[in-house]
Amino acid sequence: MFKKTTVVSTDLANAKWYLVDASQEVLGRMAAQIARMLMGKHKPSYTPHSDQGDFVVVINAKDVQVTGSKAEKKVYRHHTHYPGGLVEEPFARVRERHPDRIIRLAVRRMLPKTTLGRHMLKKLKIYPGSDHPHHAQKPETLSFGTGRTADE
Repeated sequence: MFKKTTVVSTDLANAKWYLVDASQEVLGRMAAQIARMLMGKHKPSYTPHSDQGDFVVVINAKDVQVTGSKAEKKVYRHHTHYPGGLVEEPFARVRERHPDRIIRLAVRRMLPKTTLGRHMLKKLKIYPGSDHPHHAQKPETLSFGTGRTADE
């Protein structure tokens, strides 16, 4: 009479590898889709309490685009845990020094704030240039096709 719900365990989940070219994408839209892939929400077997997600390799992180005036106004802040230790870095400087942190922070803030979320974030591989060491995994090229550009 009732259909049973099948729950796929983490051991049985077969993770695919996807390749994203950040130079073609807008930061926020790309980060939202990457977070969705890492969580496994694109699969019919999605289960919130287990890791069903796939691996995502992001290349050309140094060329990621932002819309509007974020390139001039966006500021990254962190605290050193010392009195008066608030450190502020503008977007341009972070992009120049650590281009992978821009994407990693955007995706991290969209994942669950739990141990499972931290485990999901480890499946995100970010490289500033176009070369990466994951050719053996044969990642599928992924384009989100949002239809928007940074000029709009």
